Amino acid sequence: MEIKVMTFNIHHGKGMDGKVDLKRIVSVIEHSGADYISLNEVDRFFSKRSNFEDQIAWIAKELNLHHAYGPALTFTIKGSMEVRQYGNGFLSKFPIESQINHLFYPKGLEGRSLLEIDTQFQGNALKVFVTHLSLNPFVRHKQIDFITDKIKDESKPVIIMGDWNMKPGTKAWHKITQHLQDACHMALVGPIYTYPSKKPRSQLDYIFVNEHIHISSVEIVAHVPDASDHLPLKATLRLKNHLF
Repeated sequence: MEIKVMTFNIHHGKGMDGKVDLKRIVSVIEHSGADYISLNEVDRFFSKRSNFEDQIAWIAKELNLHHAYGPALTFTIKGSMEVRQYGNGFLSKFPIESQINHLFYPKGLEGRSLLEIDTQFQGNALKVFVTHLSLNPFVRHKQIDFITDKIKDESKPVIIMGDWNMKPGTKAWHKITQHLQDACHMALVGPIYTYPSKKPRSQLDYIFVNEHIHISSVEIVAHVPDASDHLPLKATLRLKNHLF
């Protein structure tokens, strides 16, 4: 058996037709057959734009999956107990042992975060991270520094997925690939364009792994291209020195 993982920026469920439809997101995830799914731009009671839905809980319930959530932005409505959030989500066919959310800039320079999850696959401990990095190159480099500091001494197999807002071959890409392997690059397929979903011409979404993981294949999941402004990126992985 192999591990199938997928990263998908769902744009709070808003598709290329301007409609918010989480059922399309569910259809894409279900069609992928992925074991672990990274989601970016997920609303949780955020605003009218997503009908104040707890999107990660709704999607997880529809798919009967375990889930974790890491807000990048949190607002408390004055005079009430209402909390509205926007950030990263994680779905898993396997139990989640622990989760922690790291805010890159807690004092509010920009709402970005790193969701850290401990889980297991067939008795093997795994560390999974979900993130969505800044559009600002300087800030993005600082965020990558934070990530590499988190994983540089990690002995477990590591998978990091998300929207990195960078292109392959750039300084930011070279910075992270000093520590982790780009699944597309290692599978010898080169960049796989994920944005925009209708006529993709850029790769913004990535799956990175450490030296304990072998990349078997990488592909785009174009089951419902209208579901978001990004296309999902899927990889089939295998733990080295393990036979599933």
